[in-house]
Amino acid sequence: MATLHLVRHGQTTSNVMARLDTRPPGAGLTDFGARQAVRFGLERPDVTPVALYSSIARRARETADLIGTVWGIEARAVSDLHEVQVGDLEDRNDDDSIRAFRDLIADWFAGHTDRRVGNSESLDDLLDRYVPVIESLRDAHADAPGDVYVVSHGAAIRLVAAHLSGVDPEFALENGLPNTGSIELAWRDDAWTCVHWGGVDPARPSAAVTVDPMG
Repeated sequence: MATLHLVRHGQTTSNVMARLDTRPPGAGLTDFGARQAVRFGLERPDVTPVALYSSIARRARETADLIGTVWGIEARAVSDLHEVQVGDLEDRNDDDSIRAFRDLIADWFAGHTDRRVGNSESLDDLLDRYVPVIESLRDAHADAPGDVYVVSHGAAIRLVAAHLSGVDPEFALENGLPNTGSIELAWRDDAWTCVHWGGVDPARPSAAVTVDPMG
């Protein structure tokens, strides 16, 4: 495997409403979100992926299926790659709930990995289920010449990518992913290196602003 691409799903109705939607199966893609997925595939005509995976959430599966149709490859849904679970904040979009979730993410990036809010998962919980899947995909495709693509979720992708690659936590916190944005990780010398972060070079950071709480 040359590079691992962690791709955020296309736009959903929950994204439009800034709603905390984490429990699978969750919302599906909007028409615009479907077009984003198709465009992601079309903008990479020379891609020869080894494999294309997604989380079990509806929006991730729909995104991966559309990308796979463009590339002529079958997408496979895998357990434990879904979004970090927000517990009692699920389906809420009021200011207090959004603030509570963002504060929790900030606490995690600050190193308080065991913190929870409203029966949510902790960062430790997320990493315990998500990282072993990434490791198994790495091992399964270790000798393959092409790239592996995983369609997943904005907060989970950033948290896991920062953990795996050692990217500066403040950079990871400030640079959200738009829908169908991606983080590219390369496996080099028995360690993950972040090559690209949503189009931003992590070696030359420049903060991006996002209004989507799940980005």
